[in-house]
Amino acid sequence: MTRIVACALVAVAACKGGAQQARGPEAVPVTVAPVEKKDVPLLIRAIGAVEPIESVQVRSQVAGQLLQVHFREGQEVKKGDLLFTIDPRPYRAALLQAQGALARDNARARDAESNAKRLESLVKKEYVTQQQAESARAEANAAQATLQADDAAVEGARLNLAYCEIRSPITGRTGSVLVKAGNVVKVSDTILVLIDQLRPIYVSFSVPERALPQIRARGRDKLPVLAQPSDQKPGEVPEARAMRGEAQRGELTFIDNAVNTVTGTILLKATFPNGDDSLWPGQYQVVTLTVGEQREAVVAPAVAIQRGQQGLYAFVVKQDGTVESRPVTVGSSDEKEAVIDKGLAPGEIVVTDGQLRLSPGAKVQVKGGAAGSGS
Repeated sequence: MTRIVACALVAVAACKGGAQQARGPEAVPVTVAPVEKKDVPLLIRAIGAVEPIESVQVRSQVAGQLLQVHFREGQEVKKGDLLFTIDPRPYRAALLQAQGALARDNARARDAESNAKRLESLVKKEYVTQQQAESARAEANAAQATLQADDAAVEGARLNLAYCEIRSPITGRTGSVLVKAGNVVKVSDTILVLIDQLRPIYVSFSVPERALPQIRARGRDKLPVLAQPSDQKPGEVPEARAMRGEAQRGELTFIDNAVNTVTGTILLKATFPNGDDSLWPGQYQVVTLTVGEQREAVVAPAVAIQRGQQGLYAFVVKQDGTVESRPVTVGSSDEKEAVIDKGLAPGEIVVTDGQLRLSPGAKVQVKGGAAGSGS
């Protein structure tokens, strides 16, 4: 009896295994989307760097002791704001001395002019010689020249006194104070602080020279540019997955006058309003330049494109409910869509989620559809 029960169990197990083998491997649940043909913006992507439009190294134009710093490090300042004060006492004394010399020589010049006129009237009556009159006129002219030199000396002394107050030449944000109060500074010897203009601001980037004709063809238009923070560095191939944060909108404002013969690229700069200071000098950005529109482009969801050892590929769902791995060539892409230059055709169905469990020939079940469905 025991032997009969054992044989029955073995038979039941064999039947279950045979039924499961007959059904084949379980279908992998996936989500899919169709490949489409539509008009898309013609984009050029590159990694760029944020840089200030103006960056000023503030230096002293007079020598002396630095008495006071009038701002905090990192503070935003406006053009004309007082930044530093140099000890003005030596320059105030020099101004008073120059003004005294001017007053003295002014009196001498008036006396010399009066004497010259008097002798010029007397020479007509032959009371003095012609030589005496000419000498008096020469002395008067020399006194006038001395007076002009004194005027220049007063203006120079007044200017040096004004230089004791160092004011911001631009509106921007200050960096670290490099010289503290109490130190003695020399003329143009030491950088006191660096000021960067942040609004508006540049993002500079380089594109291949083959893109130059497209850009120049729309040179009179204000080409739109998007900038989005990235973990990549200039020279690397931009990738949508490296982008983070919100994109800032600007426009192309500068095209360099020569192609870099070493890299074969051309330098461009885009200007951004940067009203919220989201762009900061030194940051790397993924820059997207729109140069036109590509009509009837083949477009697939960006998440459908996978990267393997052989390059980019996508899983295409066939009519029998299985998938094939199809190599693709991507012309451009963003975080949502990829323009396919080669490998996919409009109307084909590609897998957008669940690729990790797939292999060529695997059966799929579209989420929300029947097992093995290809649509």
